[in-house]
Amino acid sequence: MRYVVIGAGAVGGAIGGRLSQSGHDVVLVARGVHYEALRRDGLRLLTPDGTHRLPVPVADRPEAVELRPDDVLVLAVKTQDSVAALDAWAPRPVAGGGTAGDRLPLVCAQNGVENERLALRRFRRVHAMCVWLPATYLEPGEVTAPCAPFTGMLHLGRYPSGADETARRIAADLEASRFLAPVVPDVMRWKYAKLLSNVANAVDAVCGPDGGAEAAALAERARAEAITVLDAAGIDRASAAEQSAARDGKMDMRPVEGGARGGDSSWQSLVRGTGSVEADYLNGEIVLLGRLHGVPTPVNEALRRTANECARERRAPGTITAARLTEIVDTA
Repeated sequence: MRYVVIGAGAVGGAIGGRLSQSGHDVVLVARGVHYEALRRDGLRLLTPDGTHRLPVPVADRPEAVELRPDDVLVLAVKTQDSVAALDAWAPRPVAGGGTAGDRLPLVCAQNGVENERLALRRFRRVHAMCVWLPATYLEPGEVTAPCAPFTGMLHLGRYPSGADETARRIAADLEASRFLAPVVPDVMRWKYAKLLSNVANAVDAVCGPDGGAEAAALAERARAEAITVLDAAGIDRASAAEQSAARDGKMDMRPVEGGARGGDSSWQSLVRGTGSVEADYLNGEIVLLGRLHGVPTPVNEALRRTANECARERRAPGTITAARLTEIVDTA
């Protein structure tokens, strides 16, 4: 199979880079200066086992890729960019007839739980991936992935549920590329568990990764509120014990020589000044479920709104202190 990675940032670059490094056929899809750097110099993947310069083929738009029947599309853009990407790729022709939406499997390697629903409107064969993959993309052409001995843990399954031969083949390729890749019939349980961690992204982005005890307390308040909402909605998720058993001792953060200082995906969006952030689909998912099930969500609503304001105004992380953010939450 060939992997067409749509969105070759931190997650997409790490997955595509490791797959290419282990001998699999990969095309990275990127834009702007990142595309130019990848096209000119290849992907520079920095890991605990060294710096790897990988000459991975790259494209800057769907029309630059001639799709084949054995292609797997890996969607790794932020959720706020999913609709545009899905609309661009679903109608693309596949060699031998038909379109990508009709014929090709699409894997949502993204945070949140909305991408798969968006994809299923446009693609017949959708797979969900729960991404535990600390990685950083701040400079064009360069991705840092600091975990070892495995680069990340990628639970994979058919959406909305089930496991099929395609998932098993993808998992085998990932496992040959330094990833843990369990195939599970209930992959959304793992994605909802990850969502509980991701509601803290807004705190990290707004206050910076060194926000201290006050930032940690605010993140825990957001998480506790999210747990209440998921319980009210009757949504099952993988337990902390299940997650620890799956990854502890298998993907530890290690020093990376020359690697970029890491922060979560929302922090990286603010550092790069992209103008948008995932908060509507992380904290906003909790707000949505709270409204549907009659549970107040003032903490996540305030974090969602503030993170979006910082992104729109292109403020760097840390321009709002944890104390000030707590005031914003408490007066919302």
